[in-house]
Amino acid sequence: MRNTRTSLVRRTALAVTALTAAFTLAACGNDNDSGSDSSGHAAASASASSSTGADAHNAQDVSFAQGMIPHHQQALEMARLAAGKASSAQVKDLAARIEKAQDPEIKTMSGWLTAWNEKVPSSGASMDSMDSMPGMDHGSGSDMAGMMDPKDMTMLEKASGKEFDTMFLTMMVEHHEGAVKMAGTEQSKGSYGPAKSMAGDIVKGQTAEITEMNKLLGKG
Repeated sequence: MRNTRTSLVRRTALAVTALTAAFTLAACGNDNDSGSDSSGHAAASASASSSTGADAHNAQDVSFAQGMIPHHQQALEMARLAAGKASSAQVKDLAARIEKAQDPEIKTMSGWLTAWNEKVPSSGASMDSMDSMPGMDHGSGSDMAGMMDPKDMTMLEKASGKEFDTMFLTMMVEHHEGAVKMAGTEQSKGSYGPAKSMAGDIVKGQTAEITEMNKLLGKG
């Protein structure tokens, strides 16, 4: 009788132990699965958020970068002429500041376009080649406002001394006004934060330089 009772107690204890172990394993399994799912969802969410942030640009942002790069390149071409042709130290200083500000912006915008898999304008890109770029809208000509034509650039290259100073300032005022207009469009219609921020810097910086140049021209 005692042996039977002992055997029954042992079997009951073993059954309880097995059942407890099964519940424990199931619980661990559920915890791991839950953690895995949670981590997976979190990673996917973070990835989606990161992707959205990196790709948060629109056609206007592309147009801004593709238009402003050659616009800046022409400004640099004009500014570099001043070192050997200008007679005014103020004009030479202004030209140096223009080059210092706009050269890094060209590199930054080129990086954006590369990251977006968009065409990067080459140095000295012609207006005709610019028109064919995706995202560029030249229907009204406003996107490239202020650009000098080849005749203007030839005249500036041939000038020197005070004649160069006056021509440079007059042309650069018009050039800056065009850039400010383009940047204003980016501020109102763009989507990419860094591009809109750069546009704000262009508006602020070049508007101040327009005032400075007009004063040098005796218009201030």
